[in-house]
Amino acid sequence: MNLIPRFYDVSDGSVLVDGKDVKEYNLKALRDRIAVVLQKSELFSTTIKENIALGKPEASMDEIERAAVTAQADDFIQRQPEGYDTAVAEGGMSLSGGQKQRISIARALLKGAEILILDDSTSALDLQTEAKLHEALRTTYGHVTKIIIAQRIATVMRADRIAVMDQGRIVGCADHDTLMETCEVYRDIYNSQLKSEEEDA
Repeated sequence: MNLIPRFYDVSDGSVLVDGKDVKEYNLKALRDRIAVVLQKSELFSTTIKENIALGKPEASMDEIERAAVTAQADDFIQRQPEGYDTAVAEGGMSLSGGQKQRISIARALLKGAEILILDDSTSALDLQTEAKLHEALRTTYGHVTKIIIAQRIATVMRADRIAVMDQGRIVGCADHDTLMETCEVYRDIYNSQLKSEEEDA
């Protein structure tokens, strides 16, 4: 995740975006094409609307709301005392972890980047909200390349390709059905998570 926007560079091999080594891009031009959402969401002491618009200050209210709707944030924002004009406490302390994550996702979507990196950024969402989010991303932002880093199989199982990491190495890279047949590590994770979800239910 850190190598794509060049937060640091590879020591061996290369990272390509559209077939071109990231080192050959102008750094600002490269990062303008990428939006990153981290697990720990950074919010600032301003309104919800301004927090979402940080990546695109000139955005219209319609654009802000569209991003929030996709991020599954609009419902809870509308329930706030002043809606989108509600002030956020320092560090986002007035909001839950899941609410902060959804505002951060809305901010990234509003930027309009070609590559969206979600680094365990839905970990505080319940499975139903997360499923609605991914469905909305598929229908509304289908043209955007999404790189999703997650520990929950439910988060990634509909992805075109899933890279399975074990001890720092990729041990499988395919779609869900293929990995269930060919990758023991993936199958073990799937079975353990599915079993615990059934027990919780």
